[in-house]
Amino acid sequence: MPRFSIVVPVFKVQGYLHECLDSVLGQSYPDLEVIAVDDRSPDGCGAILDEYAARDERVRVLHLPENVGLGRARNAGLEQARGDYVLFLDSDDFYTPGLLAAVADRLRSAEDPDILVFDHVRTHWWGRGGPSDASALLARAGQDVFSLREKPEYVHLFLVAWNKAYRRDFFQEHGLRYAPGLYEDAPVTYRSMVLADRIACLNRIGVEYRQRRQGAITKTPGRRHFDIFQQYEGLFAFLEEREDLAWARPLLFERAMDHMLFVIAREDRVTPSDRADFHREIRAFHRRHCPEGFTPPDDARGTEMRLLASAPYPAFAALRGVRGLRRIAGAGKRRMTAKVSKAAQSAWYSAQLRLPLDPHLVVYSASHHSGVSGDPAAIHAKAREIAPQLRGVWVVREDAVDALPPGVDHVTPGSRRYHAVMARATYWVNNVNWPGTVVKRPGQIQVHTHEGTPLKYMGADLLAKPGARYGYSVPKLLHRADRWDLSLVANRHSELVWERAYPCHFESVRTGSPRNDVLVNAPAERGSSVRERLGIPADHTVVLYAPTRREYRRGGHVDRIDLARFAADLGAGHTLVVRLHPTLAAGPARGLGLADLHARGVLVDATDEPHVEDVMLASDVLVTDYSSLMFDYANLDRPIVIHADDWGAYAASRGAYFDITAEAPGHVSRSYRELAWLFASGTWRDEEAAGLRAAFRERFCEFDDGHAAERVVRQLLLGEAPGGEGAVVSIPRAADGSARLPQYS
Repeated sequence: MPRFSIVVPVFKVQGYLHECLDSVLGQSYPDLEVIAVDDRSPDGCGAILDEYAARDERVRVLHLPENVGLGRARNAGLEQARGDYVLFLDSDDFYTPGLLAAVADRLRSAEDPDILVFDHVRTHWWGRGGPSDASALLARAGQDVFSLREKPEYVHLFLVAWNKAYRRDFFQEHGLRYAPGLYEDAPVTYRSMVLADRIACLNRIGVEYRQRRQGAITKTPGRRHFDIFQQYEGLFAFLEEREDLAWARPLLFERAMDHMLFVIAREDRVTPSDRADFHREIRAFHRRHCPEGFTPPDDARGTEMRLLASAPYPAFAALRGVRGLRRIAGAGKRRMTAKVSKAAQSAWYSAQLRLPLDPHLVVYSASHHSGVSGDPAAIHAKAREIAPQLRGVWVVREDAVDALPPGVDHVTPGSRRYHAVMARATYWVNNVNWPGTVVKRPGQIQVHTHEGTPLKYMGADLLAKPGARYGYSVPKLLHRADRWDLSLVANRHSELVWERAYPCHFESVRTGSPRNDVLVNAPAERGSSVRERLGIPADHTVVLYAPTRREYRRGGHVDRIDLARFAADLGAGHTLVVRLHPTLAAGPARGLGLADLHARGVLVDATDEPHVEDVMLASDVLVTDYSSLMFDYANLDRPIVIHADDWGAYAASRGAYFDITAEAPGHVSRSYRELAWLFASGTWRDEEAAGLRAAFRERFCEFDDGHAAERVVRQLLLGEAPGGEGAVVSIPRAADGSARLPQYS
C-alpha cells in the first residue's frame, strides 16, 4: 500500500500534461501511486497517459467511457486509490520539487492528521506571481494540530482540492465526494474542514497553480457560474442534518456569501445581462440559510451582505457604483493633496539648498535605502570610531526603520529632514544611485561604493542585453552616475569594468572594499558566536549555498538543486546554510521549500541575517553559481565550489565579463551529480582547489588588506595626507573648510 495516492483528472491539457506528471513522478519521495483519470479527453491526453503507465508502474490510467466533469472524475479516481493519504492535482498544474517528502515528514510529526494543508503560488502565463493570501495563516500555524472550531480563522484557507492531503480513511468514513458542476471544491473543502478533528499545516509552496491565458472554465462568462448555488445548497443541507455542527453555520454562511459576492463582481464570470438574476439567487440563498443573529463582517463586503436582506438589485448595483465613485473621488483628492504637499516640499528644499554645506555631515544609504549594510555601513562604523566629529545620517525606507541598530541617526525619503540632509551634507556615500529629484550642489562629493566585484554585465554593457535591462533605462542610469565623484574599487578588474560600464566623470580609487575588512580581520571566535546564534553545532562543517537571480526567468528565481537532497547527501556532521539573493527574499522563493526545510531543521535559512559577512564567517565552504559573494568570500581563503549547470543560459541572457567556469576560485560542477561527488569524495578541499583559490585571490582581492574603511575615512572624508602603501588620494579643503575634489593627472 503506497503512502500517497495522487488523483489527476485529465481533460484537454495535452500541452501541460507532461510537466504535470513529471513533477509528480520526479519527486524525491517515491512511495506513491498516480491515478490518472482520462475524462474522455478529445485530444492526445489518453495516449500520453498510456505512455507514462507503460514506463512507470506507479501510474494507473482510468479511461472513462464519457465526459463527466472535474468533480466526478476525481470521484472515479478516488475509488481506485489505495494510499494512506489522497491528494488531488489538476492536470494543468504541477508539484514543486521536494513537496511529497515535506508532506510525509509533516504528517509524521503531526501523527497522521485528518487533513494537511499546504501553500501554492499562482503561475500566470506571463510568469510566476507572488505569495498566496494563505501564506501568513500557514506560517502562523507552525507545528500546531487543531480543529476548525478551535481556530475558525483557518476557514479562510484557499478553497480548492489540490492544496491538501486527506487521510483516505477520513475521506471515506464521511462519504466525501465531489458534486458535478463548477465550484465543486467548495462543499467538500468546507465539509471536510468542519468534520476534521485534527488539521495540520505545512508552510511550503507545493503547487504551481497555472493561470492559463485562455481555456479556464472558471474564467469563461456564462450561466454555468450559477452552479455555485447548488453547490452551497448541498453543503447547507448537510449542515441542517447535523446539530452537532451548529457552531459552523455562521462561519460557513459568511464564507458562502463572500464567495457569491466575489463571483457576481467578476465580469469574466457573470455577464452584465445575468447579473440581476444572479443577485436574486444570492438573496434567495440568504433568506433560506442566514443563521439567527448572524453579524456580517465590518467591511465593504459586510455592507453588501446587510443590503441583501432588504434591497433589490438596483440598490445593490447603486451601492457598488457609489463605492466605485468614492474610490475615484478619493484618488482625486489624494492627487490634489499630493500636489499641494509636493509644492510645499519643493519650497522647503529650495530654501535648504541656499544654506551653506556642513563640512562634517555625511549622508549614507545602501541597497535602495533598505538599512545599514554593505560598504556604506563599514565606512560609517569606522567614521564613528576614528572621526566622531563627522555626523552620519542614514536614509532608510519607512518599512526598514524598525530593523535599524540602536543609536543610528536616520531620515526617511521625502521627509523635510531628508531634504535638509541631502541639501547640506558635504558627502554622499551610497552603493546605488540617488534619485534624480535630488540636487547635487557644487562642493558636494559622492562616494560610490558599488555592491561587489562584477561578474555579470552592468551599466552601459547591458545595452546589448535587452532582457537583462528590462524595466529600467540605461541612459537614465548613466545620467545619475554622472554625479559620482569617487568610485571605490577592490581590484583592477573592477576598475576597468566600472570605467567601461559607466562612461561618466568619476575617478577610480583603489581603496579595497570596506565591507571586506571584517573578513580579513575578524577573530575566529566571531564565526563561532554566529554559529551558536544560528543553532549550528560547533563541530559541524558548514556549507553555505548562495545562489544568485536569473534574468532569463521572470521573477529571477530558479531552483538549481534539491536542497533537501543536498543536505541529506552532505551527511552527518554537516550543516547546509542557504542565503538567497536579496531581491528574492520577499518573493515566493522561500515558500517553495526553503522556509519549510528551515522549520524542520533540515537546513538553516540565513536569508534574513542582516550582515552577510557574519554568515560567511560562520561557514567552512561556499557553494554558489554566479553570485558576486564569491569575490568577497575569497578573502577568507576558504574553499569555493562553483555550481554552473546553466552557465550557457546565464551568460547568454545576462552577459559576463569572463568565463567563471574557466577561471574559477575552486572546482566547478555542471550537474547535481558532480556537486554531490565533490563533497562525498572530499575533492572540494584538495590541493587543486587550493591552487585555483590562490590565483583567484591574487586577482580579485588585490586591494583588500583589512584597512579599506579607515583609508576611506581618513583620506576621502577627513582629507588627511596619504602615506605608505595604503595611500590613495587626498581631498584639498577650500578656505571655508568644505571639501573639493583634487585634480588628477
